[in-house]
Amino acid sequence: MRRLLSLLLSIWCLSSFGQIVHKKKLSMLGSPFEITVIANDTIQANSYINLAVAEVKRIEHLISDWIPTTQISQVNANAGKSPVKVDDEVFELVQRAIKVSKLTNGAFDISYASMDKIWKFDGSMKEMPSEEAIKKSVAKIGYQNIILDEIQKTIFLKLEGMKLGLGGIGQGYIADKVKSLLQSKGCTSGIVNVSGDINTWGKQLDGKPWTVGIVNPMNKNKVFATFPLIDSAVETSGSYEKFVKFNGIRYSHIIDPRTGYPAQGVVSVSVFAKQTEIADALATGIFVLGIDVGLDLVNQLKGIECIIVDDKGGIHASKGIDIKKYKSETHDKEN
Repeated sequence: MRRLLSLLLSIWCLSSFGQIVHKKKLSMLGSPFEITVIANDTIQANSYINLAVAEVKRIEHLISDWIPTTQISQVNANAGKSPVKVDDEVFELVQRAIKVSKLTNGAFDISYASMDKIWKFDGSMKEMPSEEAIKKSVAKIGYQNIILDEIQKTIFLKLEGMKLGLGGIGQGYIADKVKSLLQSKGCTSGIVNVSGDINTWGKQLDGKPWTVGIVNPMNKNKVFATFPLIDSAVETSGSYEKFVKFNGIRYSHIIDPRTGYPAQGVVSVSVFAKQTEIADALATGIFVLGIDVGLDLVNQLKGIECIIVDDKGGIHASKGIDIKKYKSETHDKEN
């Protein structure tokens, strides 16, 4: 699971009209997990948070590829052998993931988990892998080889050695499910943050929207724009801490599953959407597609916006985002 550090939530711990803001930070899914709820009292708040934690664990034990007993792990174990029957929930998530793969021409692909890890981003790499090794590393990747049977609700991976990894969409899905569950239980306002996959609902106690600050990774100490999140989601993919350089070229830890080569030219992508799931998947895809193709894709999608920061610190936004408007608001608050 990716650790995304380019988002700073502005959350005020206030009390008004008998209600409170209650926030809890945990480590779940191998990543930071933060839940913020507005409730009548701490008892109700803790009840909401316990529900959220239970929901995360429930989904983790369905879709994690690290836990050997999950349905996704069973699909992986039977790659090239036989289809595996899964719950509707798992089947439909994989089905939606494949749709995003088609939308991004394979730049997002949940079969990336079968990639041979030939790139090292811990400082140990002294030279680029060979062209042959790079090509071989992605030989088992390809969403086209994920076979779904809608009648039997089975998933079959055609190639032995193929593996699904839902990290690029699963965290967003979990954020959406937690939000939906808490709303159904009467929680009228809150934020769920699954390692940077953020979804909000309702408003702060003072009636203002929840806000998110976007950081330029080339100048991490300063928020360059603050955006309201009104019953909506945002997700950021970043490579500003994990990368290698060869011959003056910067290679990020986010690998193009189609080629095996790391994405270049981009250090972070923030995607705004109504659902965290689609923001999560698209952020990875756009990162791989690059600035021009990524923005062109987003500008064709209704209800989706994005901000891309390139490796020189330049900021690029989709048509629906007026950076100057939100930037000036941020500066006014800072001053």
